[in-house]
Amino acid sequence: MERTGAERKVYGVAAFNRRLATYLARVRDVWVEGEVSELRRNPAWANVFLTLKDAETGACLPATMPRRRFDLLEPAPCEGERVQANGALQLYEARGDLSFRIAVLERVGAGDHAAALGRLRRTLADEGLFAPERKRRLPRFPRGVGLLTGVDAAARGDIVAAITTRYPAVRLVVAETRVQGPAAPQAIVGSLARLSACDGVDVVILARGGGSFEDLLPFSDERVVRAVAACSVPVVSAVGHEQDEPLCDLAADVRAPTPTAAARLVVPDLDELRSSLVQVRRRLDAGSSRVLERDRMRAEQSRARLSSAPRLLLERRRAALDRTGVRLQALSPRATLERGYAIVRAGGGAVVRDAGAVSVGGRLEVELARGALGARVEEVTP
Repeated sequence: MERTGAERKVYGVAAFNRRLATYLARVRDVWVEGEVSELRRNPAWANVFLTLKDAETGACLPATMPRRRFDLLEPAPCEGERVQANGALQLYEARGDLSFRIAVLERVGAGDHAAALGRLRRTLADEGLFAPERKRRLPRFPRGVGLLTGVDAAARGDIVAAITTRYPAVRLVVAETRVQGPAAPQAIVGSLARLSACDGVDVVILARGGGSFEDLLPFSDERVVRAVAACSVPVVSAVGHEQDEPLCDLAADVRAPTPTAAARLVVPDLDELRSSLVQVRRRLDAGSSRVLERDRMRAEQSRARLSSAPRLLLERRRAALDRTGVRLQALSPRATLERGYAIVRAGGGAVVRDAGAVSVGGRLEVELARGALGARVEEVTP
């Protein structure tokens, strides 16, 4: 909509933005050189968003590039790399946002910071600071949690709220320090040392919200990385957005994609613990009932066996006696006599076992199964 007056020509915002977009559309096939910063990409997005930054002056130009074209770049450009971009200016009329629509992106060479970080990363990796085997497990039930974050940082509120909601019993020690600028690395190292030395602090969260590549540089400083690796308690790194990867992430024992995720990693959820306890109590009750029932059945079986044991014992003893009686009866001399044998005794009553023990004319007594006979020796055959 346009309104014409005697002294001025006035444009509505929409009309002005349309005319501005028409003018800007003439700026095409332009090459711009700068460092990649604030790179944001997502598989669900049609475009990749980034900022081209002048390393000397800090001047910035927001830019976009179709994700399909960006994904063809191999390897994918990362923050801090210096590139040359060819494209055209465009204006998002609804909001009046100016951006550089990139059609072609070419590397010029790694930015100074990116190159330095690459060298530092290789050096620290060779020393084993990023090795998986040196990572420590987080305590299941920490007595205290140390939180190192920036002054008035939004991440601080998110973590404090999450921890106090999930596990109110834990002691939370917060250290606010400088997390941006030249003095930040030394401040972070000092605060980390003090936090880890606090009595009862079993784990430390290193947290900072998102920011540009330069904003996150203190967390890739060699002093900070070495301090994280040497910390006396496990360290959880929650620095930047999920796509960011400062070197402290590699040295930390655990990396959390967001501050809230860090809180979930370091403390258990009280409601979940209570639910688990209820389930454990139910299992214990059910297990105790089963054990009691099993023991009751065993006691009943034992009682039944004890009740029948004396009768069974008497029967066993009676059977044994019967068997013994039969054997004794079979070995008895009377049983031998019943089979037709006789017992011969001399005159003095001694049993005769040898014919030489008697003489002709001697008297003998012959005992039979029933009755006895008197006899005289008429002949002796040796």
